[in-house]
Amino acid sequence: MSDGDVDEDLLALLRKSLGIDGDNTPTPAKTRILEDAKYVCDSSTDVAIDMRGTKAAAASIWTLIREKEFNTRDWSKHELHPKARDSSTVDFIFLMDLINFCFWSDNKEPEEKFAVEYGDRKWTGYWSLVAAIQRALDQGIPITSPTFWVNEAECTDELLKEVFKSATSEEMPLLDDRICCIREAGNVLRERFNGTFATCIEEANGSAAALVNLLVGSFSCFDDRHRFEDVTVRFHKRAQILVADLWACFEGESYGYFHDIDTITMFADYRIPQMLHSLGCIQYSPPLDSHIRKLKLIESGHPWELQLRGCSIWCIELLRREISRQHPESHINAILIDFFLYDTMKEQEMKGRECIPHHRTRSIWY
Repeated sequence: MSDGDVDEDLLALLRKSLGIDGDNTPTPAKTRILEDAKYVCDSSTDVAIDMRGTKAAAASIWTLIREKEFNTRDWSKHELHPKARDSSTVDFIFLMDLINFCFWSDNKEPEEKFAVEYGDRKWTGYWSLVAAIQRALDQGIPITSPTFWVNEAECTDELLKEVFKSATSEEMPLLDDRICCIREAGNVLRERFNGTFATCIEEANGSAAALVNLLVGSFSCFDDRHRFEDVTVRFHKRAQILVADLWACFEGESYGYFHDIDTITMFADYRIPQMLHSLGCIQYSPPLDSHIRKLKLIESGHPWELQLRGCSIWCIELLRREISRQHPESHINAILIDFFLYDTMKEQEMKGRECIPHHRTRSIWY
């Protein structure tokens, strides 16, 4: 080969290393969450998927989704979720999912559990967070503005604690951790993204996976990685649900358009494993089952907790595949299944029909 010739093999290798193929098409972004979940599931000794139960549950879930006509439009129907489809809602959703974690209470008396008073009623769980944000906005506090978060002269810790003030004697769990997340996010957005999360969406270029990776790589409080049997596994619950909420709120358009939205998995938390167990999709070993029923704490990163999360992600994927196999026209993804099961589990909780408690882990990851 002469000095003027091009080494095509070397050029191809260079393109690949830069994430560009021979047609100048960017290599699709991958989160590897699903692959890591399968690894955890295959290695799990205390949580197991019941294939027969999963197949039966798939039929039931699809029937109920059709009967209730459940779809992305249900997201905006809730009275507390924002209705505008503009940048103000993007800011709202970013804050909401930035601190969307750990709402369960140790209090056995319902009236003593953490709650937020708004609109002539008390809101608990996830809805307490959304209610607190709406209440602050109604009071003229620019709580969804990243510029406000970094102005510690105005946005003091005392003011933030007042924004998330409880209507009971129990304060919002992990409140100091939430404030730290808000401060970190404000600084990162100011320093790297022109002070707005909308810039992150633009940089992801319509890719859900790319946006998840951008969040995880830029904000430490979204980096939901753990060590399982000496292997790093990714769950990224809040980064994924942030993308999913954008997609649902904007119904796949504008800020919610993602060409690869189906790469998003379910959101590994404490409610979906509970629901999957109730449906007969997953089973627990006797020690884990006893531990959960006795309401004992499981430390974040404990093998039990990682198995619960990993097996749940993979189980939802199996449910999705079974529904798609039985109903090719369904076009269902893990997001809709997760949203549906979460809402169903909350309904059962309110009616006192829980078959087993959810596992208890205190962390900022979910």
